[in-house]
Amino acid sequence: MPAKSQYELDREANIAKNRALFEDLGLKDAVASLGASKPKTAAKPLQTKKVKRERPEVEIQPRRQSRRLLSKNHVDPNETPEERKIREELQLKEQQRLEEERLEAEEKARQAKRPRHDTLNFKTLAEAEPQEMSKLSTAMQSVAQVSRRVGDPEAFTFSEESKHEAEVKSLRDKVRNLKVVSRAKVTINRVYCAAYHPEVTKDLIFFGDKHGQLGIWDARAPPDEDDEDNDIPPENREGGKYWRLQLHWPDSPKSSISTIKIDPIDSHNLYTSSYDCTIRSTSFVSGISREVYATDDGVLISSIDLPPHGHEMWVSDGAGGVTHLDLREDKAHARRYTLSEAKIGSISVNPTRPNFLLTASNSRFLKIWDTRKLQNIPISLLEKDAVTKQESGRKLYDFDSATIEKHFESQKGRGGFRGEFKHDKSASSSYWDPRGRQIVSTSYDDRIRIWDIDSSAFENDTPFPNMKPFCQIKHNCQTGKWLTILRAQWSPNPDAYPHFTVGNMNHSLDIYSAKGELVTQLSDPTMISAVQAVTCSHPSIIERAASGSASGKCILWAPKSIGWNS
Repeated sequence: MPAKSQYELDREANIAKNRALFEDLGLKDAVASLGASKPKTAAKPLQTKKVKRERPEVEIQPRRQSRRLLSKNHVDPNETPEERKIREELQLKEQQRLEEERLEAEEKARQAKRPRHDTLNFKTLAEAEPQEMSKLSTAMQSVAQVSRRVGDPEAFTFSEESKHEAEVKSLRDKVRNLKVVSRAKVTINRVYCAAYHPEVTKDLIFFGDKHGQLGIWDARAPPDEDDEDNDIPPENREGGKYWRLQLHWPDSPKSSISTIKIDPIDSHNLYTSSYDCTIRSTSFVSGISREVYATDDGVLISSIDLPPHGHEMWVSDGAGGVTHLDLREDKAHARRYTLSEAKIGSISVNPTRPNFLLTASNSRFLKIWDTRKLQNIPISLLEKDAVTKQESGRKLYDFDSATIEKHFESQKGRGGFRGEFKHDKSASSSYWDPRGRQIVSTSYDDRIRIWDIDSSAFENDTPFPNMKPFCQIKHNCQTGKWLTILRAQWSPNPDAYPHFTVGNMNHSLDIYSAKGELVTQLSDPTMISAVQAVTCSHPSIIERAASGSASGKCILWAPKSIGWNS
């Protein structure tokens, strides 16, 4: 064995000296007493499906050429005046042709950025291959026709607190053990809204994203036999089947889907509103999507809602107005009412008393209106410029705030405005519960508020006696720029004790009772690593909930017993 060099001997001596010094200071025992910290379990990565797409042909645009360069072409020194004249005429014609092609290409590009107002079929809307769309048609044809159900205003109004406690306990027992049973990247971009289909034999959920895309997710559908992902563990694999339709255009943030509503009387049809200033009706029986309404002046449509009979629609917009549409007449008139000086981001129709309308706006106010008093405003009060003919063929009557206020002061309009509450910051949402007597609101002031309005208050024309919420829940609503606004959503199930779901910035889905009690927080750090900003519940099954995140990945919460892809 060769002798060690002086450098190696000095190095070993330094190591021994330092070790002895650390032991004298007690650092060795201190480190040993701390113990090894357990590493955090990271969320399991979701293996998304590989979608085969044909590479689109790139259209070669004509290149613009300057007159100066064209004039520098080679000229024959022996060219006669006649030949020169012919050459210059040809050059001018070529230049004009290139200019026309350039202008035509620019016009096509402008058209591609505009909303589509035509009636469109699924072949035009889908990104998938034709056989995939045939699978969607097959899946939707097996869905039963279900009409929307509403609750009884006097249901679950117990005088004994013990009965409320028993109902909450029963609800908690049903939902506290819900697990992540399926997950998939249903939309390409951030999820903005969601709706749970009432079908009970499958979990069919619709998600609208930031770029106008509708994701349709059959969350527990079995995988195809030729699925290439069979070698991936089920918990890491995308669950169910999904399809994507580019309902609103262009494919950009200007077309974000703000609301999805399933037709109350035809569950094979749904309505979507978008920031492209249009509302579309999409039928899964005919495979056709048609435009229902569009704002000609570019006013952003923020929210829509329909009463249970499904014959009319209420629309809120970014200019502080609400518009009433009659869906039974294709070219009927529309009436718009300016009810706020700021954007109305949420509108809700009372399900048991459809003439009571609830709005929440950036002006911080939650307000309740009697639509019977709005709709009886005489047309004669309008100025000529307040009546316009839209491109869709509808005649729009636009009532400004001064006209509405004047009408409410009259005997005929008495009782049109029923009550209001001012939040500390913008009111991002407010909704009636299925019984039509409770309200839940969310606000940027980090509070969830709940109201309970007695049935007798609806029976007269006087303002509600008390508009103070009986419950305020502290809840972080500071989503910032990159997350969808948190909105507390009532379960639409009229048979269940009233409860609502809301996303949590700590990556959980929270469920609260109508009394404001936290029923449970659904979370799974091994599966979820993002805020579940958008939530919804099944209209008939208590043990079902769904959520979506900013990446387009969506979650089905259900009992663990149903398993993966069962």
